[in-house]
Amino acid sequence: MPSPCPGMNPYLEHPDRWSTVHNRLIVALADALTPQLLPKYQVDIEKRVYEIIGANSLLVGRPDVSVQRPRRPAPEQPGNVIVSQPAGEPVKVIVPMSEEVREAYLEVKEVATQAVITAIEILSPSNKQGEGRQKYEQKRQQVLSSRTHLVEIDLLRGGNPLPTLGMDVPSHYRILVSRADQRPMADLYAFDLPDPIPVFTLPLQAEDEEPTVSLQALLTDIYGRSGYDYFIDYTTEPLPPLSQEFATWMDGLLREKGLRSA
Repeated sequence: MPSPCPGMNPYLEHPDRWSTVHNRLIVALADALTPQLLPKYQVDIEKRVYEIIGANSLLVGRPDVSVQRPRRPAPEQPGNVIVSQPAGEPVKVIVPMSEEVREAYLEVKEVATQAVITAIEILSPSNKQGEGRQKYEQKRQQVLSSRTHLVEIDLLRGGNPLPTLGMDVPSHYRILVSRADQRPMADLYAFDLPDPIPVFTLPLQAEDEEPTVSLQALLTDIYGRSGYDYFIDYTTEPLPPLSQEFATWMDGLLREKGLRSA
């Protein structure tokens, strides 16, 4: 059964599911591009490893972790009996610990020189908040200051979008295509939940024909081959939650597809 959504499926963004979707999409994109780029270019799957420390490292992708604060006694009202925390009783807290983050991304390299022509990033939750965002922004700025093209794919509604200047368009999802020879100008594909994922061209060297990339087709294939229709419970709400407007739209779509009862 295909995905019921015309574009990005928000149920794939679930913190327990996204890392698998991310890895499958990285491999699918590499497999789709390789035959179009040979023999001049090769597509390598690279991995970035770093550590983050603090509350954000504990909360990224872990919905079952919460910080419990002791209840403060309510203001005294006539007739109320106030029960305070017994003196000397501990409360449960979480101490910040370092966590190793491993992120896969793609590099399109010229075979003859091994020069990186294009970097392709598919964002993870850690790229959009806290210390992980700071680490990613440093890497992003290195690419933007080089002669390497950047393609940045954001299929996550959670977290704050990565910065752009000028005509910034609010949207659920984004694809940024930054060509080294056109900076600081770049192409931003901004789209929302009901929209099909836009097709874009992969920037290469000036003399080369550039392939088109259809993330929609890749995700549709991944959804079917991974059997997500067996595992996703469409009677529940997606995480992160949708606004009322888009929750209503999603409810109508799922009822139309027979995935929720009328």
